[in-house]
Amino acid sequence: MGEDQAPLSGPDLREGVAAASVLEGQPLLGHADGEAVLVTRIGGELCAVGAKCTHYGGSLAEGLVVGDTIRCPWHHAAFSLRTGAPVRPPALGNLPCWQVEEREGKVFVMARRPDPARLAAGRAPSRSHPASVVIVGGGAAGAVAAETLRREGYGGPVTILDAGASPPCDRPNLSKDYLAGNAPEEWIPLRPDGFYTGNGIDLRLGRRATAIDPKARTVRLDDGSSLPFGALLLATGATPVTLDMPDAGQPIHYLRTLADSRAIIAGAAKARRAVVIGASFIGLEVAASLRARGLEVTIVGPEARPLERVLGPELGDFIRALHEEHGVVFRLGQTARAIGAASVTLASGEELAADLVVAGIGVRPEIALAQSAGIATDRGILVDEYLETSVPGIFAAGDVARFPRGEDAERIRVEHWVVAERQGQTAARNMLAGGNGSRERFAAVPFFWSQHYDVVIAYVGHAARWDALEIEGDMAGRDCAVTYRAGGKPLAVATIFRDQASLGAELAMERRLAGAPEGP
Repeated sequence: MGEDQAPLSGPDLREGVAAASVLEGQPLLGHADGEAVLVTRIGGELCAVGAKCTHYGGSLAEGLVVGDTIRCPWHHAAFSLRTGAPVRPPALGNLPCWQVEEREGKVFVMARRPDPARLAAGRAPSRSHPASVVIVGGGAAGAVAAETLRREGYGGPVTILDAGASPPCDRPNLSKDYLAGNAPEEWIPLRPDGFYTGNGIDLRLGRRATAIDPKARTVRLDDGSSLPFGALLLATGATPVTLDMPDAGQPIHYLRTLADSRAIIAGAAKARRAVVIGASFIGLEVAASLRARGLEVTIVGPEARPLERVLGPELGDFIRALHEEHGVVFRLGQTARAIGAASVTLASGEELAADLVVAGIGVRPEIALAQSAGIATDRGILVDEYLETSVPGIFAAGDVARFPRGEDAERIRVEHWVVAERQGQTAARNMLAGGNGSRERFAAVPFFWSQHYDVVIAYVGHAARWDALEIEGDMAGRDCAVTYRAGGKPLAVATIFRDQASLGAELAMERRLAGAPEGP
């Protein structure tokens, strides 16, 4: 994503720094040849990589070193310190790398290593690898799965089927900076033109899968053709829940795709007053973005506090107050009864002026394709810890997947962008593992972020229910961490401007899930 060039800081690493200042697992920020560079030691080995995350440009100097990786403080992407390669989403692009030398008590950053021209694909499918892979859905999970297959060296056919018209895009931005007018459209595609063709990924846009034949190992398409598959990934995602108002006097906008966001932007250009139905994350982010465009905004929702069920009453009140500071009006404990040409009528009878209406009242997983193929479903597509469905060789990932989680293996479904990307990565690796015993459990800790004006809330973990909520810091001062516990165990942590605390909480949860000590 685009990022203004920040002034360089720290020493000129070309000139060298004292070897004693380059510590094990501690990134030292400097620069070389006009670029910000981090240098550190991993197992005694010197490493030098770019200092900006390739996702949104977060400062990796403020991140966390874990093993031989560095994690971004903003959205928890991870990169290899040895190679610069993305290790886990939302990292996609490689960090630049430099050669490093130590001599005469100093460490010098030397020549920059060549950037890889393409992903690592090239090896033909082996006996244990699928002959071909078909991915249904070009969202976060599908796009990352295809890239992972290539990074892992898979050389067989990879096809992505997506009914939409746009290539995989940065979906979180559609309700945030892009909708607010602060991010240009060229930031939105995840990859540049030619990326998929150049890496042998057959991206078929405007093509819908209509049926799966698990025995014949084929997918039928809406044009009547069929595709054979050795392995199949269902990354069909979810679709917005719609309002039952067939007689609405104006369009009701929903936000899921780039086309949806463009339509809201076009509507906002001609509007003065907007009503957002639903005090969900999407609804609140849309409200903030429309306020940035100068519209008057009213949020309508049935709950007493926004996001109370997810974040608790304290953060719910904080978020409401934050939006009210920016001029948003709330009508909570209310639902919309009718939508006219220039108004929204509430169940109470109150009429709100509105020349733009956006609804964000939840989503439903797209499970019809799986159901018709006899794949087990239950409020999502059921998968095991390896993200494989009830049919061997068919996997599911992203918003549609319901997977086992935690010590009691309770099945959950998580509608977060980063989770979808990480599941796509794991599913792809497990397709290639076959029956050789090297399959990878999906054990990533859920993470998401929500942006409201200049305030970003980061959330790690998953707490559907909790019996204790602890607040550390000053919420009103926008510097706090909120921990959600059940039976004394931390399930999730939400932070405001405490990036290191968020990274640390995530690492502790990972270690607990792996049965490892939660020490540093």
